[in-house]
Amino acid sequence: MSNFFAYINRLKLIGRWGLMRSHINENVLEHTALVAQIAHGLAVIKNKFFGGNVNAERVAVIALYHDASEVITGDLPTPIKYFNMELNSAFKDLEDKASEKLLNMLPSELAQEYKDIMLPCTLSEEYKIVKSADKLSAYIKCIEEVNSGNKEFTKALKATETALKKSELPEVKYFLDNFIKGFTVTLDEMD
Repeated sequence: MSNFFAYINRLKLIGRWGLMRSHINENVLEHTALVAQIAHGLAVIKNKFFGGNVNAERVAVIALYHDASEVITGDLPTPIKYFNMELNSAFKDLEDKASEKLLNMLPSELAQEYKDIMLPCTLSEEYKIVKSADKLSAYIKCIEEVNSGNKEFTKALKATETALKKSELPEVKYFLDNFIKGFTVTLDEMD
């Protein structure tokens, strides 16, 4: 018996933004779905408009599992995770060990297949796209919170926007220029 997928399902129990007062609660499973959708879109944009040759479906799958380790570690708030390089390195090691624990729950015939997804090369184009999608998801969360009157996210909104504008990936700029505005308007304004 393998508990791998039962553990993954529990991502819905892991709350995000633990240090922030949120008007809209978000769990890791919801976040993962949005990151996968955005990552897939970024890969398609890269291929269609910027001469890329990445496998958009693989990018989406990597995104689906990008925070799987948090079912074991929890979602560590960004200010803590990036407090200093030593702490960030230790937490990255903890995330990798948590991913390995999950991988060990799989039959050996499947473990290697999932290892390449859950522990991708951090220098790969696919990984960079997923990290950008993760940042875009955080930006969207900040937009939603600030638009609902929650000043708690004002600083995070500005910091995330600044980081995204520095992105070297042209597909990120394209996404910002063509899709972000939709997250700032009401449903009636979308029509």
